Amino acid sequence: MLHGDVLGERARLTPDKLALVDVASGARLTYAELDARAAACARLLRGLGLRKGERYGLLAGNRVEYLECVFAAAKAGLVLVPLSTRATAHELKHVVEHSGLRVLIHDAAHAAVAGALRDLVPIERVVALDAPSRAADLVFADARPPLAEAPEPREACDPEDLLFLLYTSGTTGKPKGVRVPHRMVAWNGYNTVACWGLREDDVSPIFTPLYHAGALGAFLVPIFTVGGTIVLHAGFDPAEVWATIGRERCTVVLGVPTIWKLLAEAPEFATADLSSVRFLISGGAPLPEWIIETYQQRDVVFKQGYGLTEVGVNCFSMTVAESERKKGSIGKPLLFTEAKLLDPDTGREILPGERGGGLGAEELRSRRSPHGTGGGFTPPPEPVGELLLRGPHVCQGYWNDPAATAAALDAEGFFHTGDLARRDAEGFFYIAGRRKDMFISGGVNVYPAEIEAELLLHPQVADAAVIGVPHETWGEVGCAYVVRRPGASVGPEALDAHLDGRLARYKVPKHWRFVDALPRTPYGKVVKPDLVAMWAKEQA
Repeated sequence: MLHGDVLGERARLTPDKLALVDVASGARLTYAELDARAAACARLLRGLGLRKGERYGLLAGNRVEYLECVFAAAKAGLVLVPLSTRATAHELKHVVEHSGLRVLIHDAAHAAVAGALRDLVPIERVVALDAPSRAADLVFADARPPLAEAPEPREACDPEDLLFLLYTSGTTGKPKGVRVPHRMVAWNGYNTVACWGLREDDVSPIFTPLYHAGALGAFLVPIFTVGGTIVLHAGFDPAEVWATIGRERCTVVLGVPTIWKLLAEAPEFATADLSSVRFLISGGAPLPEWIIETYQQRDVVFKQGYGLTEVGVNCFSMTVAESERKKGSIGKPLLFTEAKLLDPDTGREILPGERGGGLGAEELRSRRSPHGTGGGFTPPPEPVGELLLRGPHVCQGYWNDPAATAAALDAEGFFHTGDLARRDAEGFFYIAGRRKDMFISGGVNVYPAEIEAELLLHPQVADAAVIGVPHETWGEVGCAYVVRRPGASVGPEALDAHLDGRLARYKVPKHWRFVDALPRTPYGKVVKPDLVAMWAKEQA
C-alpha cells in the first residue's frame, strides 16, 4: 500500500543514517531521532482531539519542528495545511475558512499574524512552537509527549486518503486547495529517485520555504525516500548557501531561476567549492539559458525540471549528457507519466513529429510580419500547445471546488497545466510560457517567455517581464517591464536594437517601462496581473 509516512519507513530501514542537518541550530538528527520527534508530534495532535482526515495548519519558518509536523500528519492520518509566511491574516482567512482546519501551529515570528487570524475566524486550538503568545492555548515543546515514549501505531491510510491541502498562490483569484493524497506523495518520492538517479549518499540543501510544494516534494520526500540527507536553512542567504554546500558536501541542489541568478551574482560564487555537486536543477519558472551557461562555466551540470503543485513537482527528467545537448529542455516525462499537447486555439491534439502548426508551414513562411517590418515569418520548428499530464502523481483536484476540478481534470484524467510547451523530434519538451500570458498580435500567437529570455541576455538587464496590452491595429502588442542592473542606463532604443535579429519584429515590445523590481510570488514567479494593473492604472 502506498503510504505517505516516508520518514517512518526510512527510519525502519536505516535508523542510524543522518537524515537532517539544521543550519540554524546546528542539530544533526538521524532518521530514528527525527522519526521519534514526528511520532511525538503525532501523539500531541491526537491529544488535541484531531481525528483521521481532519485538517490542521502550520504557520512557521523553516525549522526542525516544521518537519515534525509534516510527517506527523502521515503517521496520524491527518491533513496538513501549510500556510504562507508571506501572507497577511486577511489573506490567510480564506484558507483557514475554506480548509476547515481546527488547529493552528505557529512560531514566534508569526505570533502576531496568528493572533490577528484567530480574531478574524474561529480556530479551536492554537499551539505556539516557541513561547506563549496571545493567540496560543499551549506551547508545543511543553505539550509534546516525551520522545522516549513508544510511538502509537500508524493510522491505517488508503492511498487516496488526503495528506496535504496545498493552497496555490492565488495570483488570479482566491487560492485553491490542491488535494494531495498519500498516493501522490509516495509516488513522487519513488519516481524522482528512479528517474533522477538519486542515491543514499546524496546531500541536498533546502533554502526555499517549506510551506511550498517545491520544498516539500522536489527533494525533501525523494531524499528521505532514498535515505539521503537534507540540510535545512532557515531562509535564503547566498553567502550561507555557498558555504554550506561546500561544508556539508552537498551533491544535488534545487532552486528557482531567481535564486540561481542571485547565487551567481554573489561574490562567493567565483570561489565556492562545488567539487561535491553532482548536479544543480532549476524549477518553478522558465529558466533563461544564460543562467545555465553561467553555471556550466564552473564545470557543474545544470538541469531544468518541471512540475506543478497539482501534478507533483517532479514530472520530467533528463540525463547529464542530455542536459548538455538539450539546453533549455525540461526533458522527457517520468516513468508512467503521459504528456500531450493541445493546440491553444483549436483544442486539437498536436501529435509527435508535427511541425509548424495553425496555418500551414509554407503559408507562415511566406507571410510578412504583421508589423510591417522585417523579413518573412518563420514559425518555430515544432508547434506550441498546452501541456496536459496524466499519471499516478496527479492530484485529486481542488478542495470543495468541483467547478475548478472539472475545468482542470478532464474526463480522461489528464490535468490541464495551463503551461505552453513544444516537443522536439526526440521527445524532449520545452516550456514556452503560461497560456494565460500568451497574447495575439496581428493574428499571431506571442509567447512572453521567449522575449523575456532574450532580454535577460542583455548585460545591463537584471530582470524583465512582458505582458500583452491593447493596440488599435494589431489587437495586442508587448509591453516590457525591465529592471536595470545597478548603474546601468540602458533604454528602449538599445533594447530594441538588442532584440533586432534575435526575434521577429512582431515579437519586439512596442512599449517599455523601467521599474526598480518586478512583483514576484515567494517562489519566484512574476505576478503578471500586477503588471496588467499597473498598465491599466497608467492608461486611466
